[in-house]
Amino acid sequence: MITYAIKRFIMMLATLFVVASMTFFLLAAVPGDALTERTARLPEDVAARIYERYGLDKPVFERYLITMNGILHGDFGESIVHQGQTIPKVLAEKGPVSAQLGIQQVIVGVGVGLILGVIAQLRHGTWIDYLTITVSILLVSVPTMVFALLIQQVFAGNLGLFPVIGWDAGDLSYSVLPTLAGSFAYIASYARLAKASLADVTGQDYVLAAEARGLSSRQVVVRHMLRNAAIPVVTQLPMTVAMCLTGSFFIESIFSIPGVGQYYVQAVSDRDVTMVMGFTVIIAALYIVTIFVTDILYHIVDPRIRLATGSASE
Repeated sequence: MITYAIKRFIMMLATLFVVASMTFFLLAAVPGDALTERTARLPEDVAARIYERYGLDKPVFERYLITMNGILHGDFGESIVHQGQTIPKVLAEKGPVSAQLGIQQVIVGVGVGLILGVIAQLRHGTWIDYLTITVSILLVSVPTMVFALLIQQVFAGNLGLFPVIGWDAGDLSYSVLPTLAGSFAYIASYARLAKASLADVTGQDYVLAAEARGLSSRQVVVRHMLRNAAIPVVTQLPMTVAMCLTGSFFIESIFSIPGVGQYYVQAVSDRDVTMVMGFTVIIAALYIVTIFVTDILYHIVDPRIRLATGSASE
């Protein structure tokens, strides 16, 4: 277990290094920069000083070394477009908005998805089962952006039940439609996951033994089937939470929510390489760490898996 954890930790650092390096060189390969328009009409010496201030006058490889050294020390630099703005400041300002919206989406999506998946499997072969499968396929096939635009048009535009755009932390009505739009993907994935997990444990020896002891159907499902079927769900939850905390790029843009996702999209549009680089590394680090924790958690919740050899076996 310890050996496996050390190997995974080294791989985690190597992966993060590769992601940071690839992000830097991809951004460096894009023609133009955030200062092109700002300095187009300035005198040449003034433009040169501005480029020097942000280090964009240096060769690519030298900028790469400076950037990687800053990342190692937790310093991503200052925004090129918005003077004085840094990654910590943006996260402190916009992070809570994305976190609140993301957590609401997870609570609604995962909760509804698990309920539908359990009901579908317990009613296997009935119209409820087929309806759940059909709805799940529909929700996972249609892009989130399409659902967001659709419910925005219907519930906000036509019916006028909720605000069309904007955000007010003290008024939950602003978060209803973005929460619904972002929860559809979670409903689809967790409904299928719950159904498949229950299907795997149905007919197992311990389930048959429980039924033979005279336990009621409810006791068999709650005490034995759900408990063992929860293992895949528990191991997928950390990644779901990590994804929701980074902000929803499309949802925040469509509903004009001032979160991390919308800021990231705008930074890419503005070619604000400092902020794009910083957010990309942070998001990648969050995902990679989550995968590492999930692997360890999988071993904890299911001791039958031997991770010490670097492979999972029953």
